[in-house]
Amino acid sequence: MVRTEISLFLKNIPGELGKLSSLLSEQGINIDAITIQDASKYVQTLFQARGKSLKRIASSASYNSMRKDSAEFALIRMLVDDTDKALALLAENEYLFDTVDVIAVKLENRPGELANITTKFGEEGININYVYGSVSSPDEQCLFVFCPEDIRLASKIFGE
Repeated sequence: MVRTEISLFLKNIPGELGKLSSLLSEQGINIDAITIQDASKYVQTLFQARGKSLKRIASSASYNSMRKDSAEFALIRMLVDDTDKALALLAENEYLFDTVDVIAVKLENRPGELANITTKFGEEGININYVYGSVSSPDEQCLFVFCPEDIRLASKIFGE
């Protein structure tokens, strides 16, 4: 199913994730999926992509500055059960955020399920930019979040 993922930057210091999750919780907003990474790795990936494509997105000096500054932040990607309410709350509290459509899929927790779904993406010629997921027990389904390059084509795989 197509869902809206929220990406935001948080200061990479103790307590910031607690503040964010408390803010959402106090408004009755549940986090369905979340991944967190050091933002400097994200910036480094941009820098490496620039080198491979030979397209300059920003000057080398800008990248070096961004790399240094971004170590102070974490990149959060999450799905919530009430996206509109969460976006309004984040804006009201002056968070820096963006949204992107992703594919969220519940898979059976058994060998080969991830292989099946990613093979379908490949057969359709759809590149996956990133994926994250988890499961709480061996008997439950897994929730995986895929960010494909072509959301329209990817959604057709799931009959949407």
